[in-house]
Amino acid sequence: MAYVCELGTGQRIYLDNQGTQTVVTVSSGGQGQQQQSSSSFSTGQWTSSPEVFQTPRGTIIKITTNEGEHNIQIQGNSIGVTSSASVGDGQRMQVQQASSTSTSSGFSMSPMEPMKPMEPMKPMEPMKPMEPMKPMKMGDMEMNMNPMQMRMGNMQMNMGSTSQPTRRFCSQCGAPIEPSDRFCSSCGHRLS
Repeated sequence: MAYVCELGTGQRIYLDNQGTQTVVTVSSGGQGQQQQSSSSFSTGQWTSSPEVFQTPRGTIIKITTNEGEHNIQIQGNSIGVTSSASVGDGQRMQVQQASSTSTSSGFSMSPMEPMKPMEPMKPMEPMKPMEPMKPMKMGDMEMNMNPMQMRMGNMQMNMGSTSQPTRRFCSQCGAPIEPSDRFCSSCGHRLS
């Protein structure tokens, strides 16, 4: 059976005895935020309802089981078993039975099922090589990428290997020239 205790200032404690384990969950929250921390302790089967005391050093939970008495101390969201906790000057808090350890956010807390192992990821397939770029034509302009060539009218530019002899043009007027020419036959520009 699960129990809940309101501590005030937005803090709530959930207590549950699952077999020989005592599960303590501290839930605190304010406007727009919610925090929870949970711990499990091996205490044995409860023989009576848990008792909760508010002390100057924090909250003490007294659990009575067939194995003896256990004290669990809560300070903020920190939860731990203590043997030196005294509840002499503490104020006893009201503990109520709960049908489940439901939180103020409406979610129910129950023991988690073990996670199933994930299937291993399949390796990615290698990328396929890109298809070569097809020749482009626009009016009297033509471009090829392998080997890189560009033709426009009677002018041609080649880069890379090509089986055609390369034609040269005058850098001054653009007239075709022969590799053996030292001067342009059209404008007389000195060729390098």
